[in-house]
Amino acid sequence: MRKFLVIFFLIFLLSPFFAQEETPLPGISIQVNPAQQPRDLVATLEILVVLTVLTLAPSILILFTSFTRIIIVFSFVRNALGTRQVPPNQVLIGLALVLTFFIMQPTWNEINSTALQPYMDGKATYQEFFSNTTKVMRKFMINELTMHHNEDNVFVLANALNESVTNINDASDAVLTSAFVLGEVEIGFKMGILLYIPFIIIDMVVASILLSLGMIMIPPVLVSLPFKVLIFVLANGWESVIVSLVKSFSQ
Repeated sequence: MRKFLVIFFLIFLLSPFFAQEETPLPGISIQVNPAQQPRDLVATLEILVVLTVLTLAPSILILFTSFTRIIIVFSFVRNALGTRQVPPNQVLIGLALVLTFFIMQPTWNEINSTALQPYMDGKATYQEFFSNTTKVMRKFMINELTMHHNEDNVFVLANALNESVTNINDASDAVLTSAFVLGEVEIGFKMGILLYIPFIIIDMVVASILLSLGMIMIPPVLVSLPFKVLIFVLANGWESVIVSLVKSFSQ
């Protein structure tokens, strides 16, 4: 036991002499220098704008475009057919996106010519860019509200916020956007109900026939599904729905 204590004591005493030298670590410092040229500030603002747009892209797509009405109508059509997940959600959303880009193309071309290009050429500030973009989007939303006689949505929402609005053009951006979204939902439901009626009639006819034949155990939906799909295909249903959606917009 004493030998182990002596060896341990010697190792403890001699350890500083055999210790390796510490390797110095390089110092790292981060500094933020002010922009030396106006172009540096412009580039920084451009990056900020791009990141902001990418972050708000889903909300912008839903709230300020035709996407809401289109996807609601497509959901009604699928439920009326009774095909459950056919077409799948990915297909419906993709088709709604394609139609949204097609319908909104005139509006986005106007934004590009009146807001984006002047800003990229240095002829307009970023405040003017946002102001011109807002004007174009307000024009689109006002046209849709006026075309479908949904101006009362603006006055109802303005009254709820204790705002005095006598003309739809004088409404604030928040009120106008909310009224536009509400109007799109209303229009989507109206179109969906009109599309639902023929399929309900087919279900009722099939159910009456099965009941008269005494086939109570057979679900009417199971028998009417092939007939609804067949009639929808023969009548070029998807083409009619898409054309009606495109024509329902003012552009």
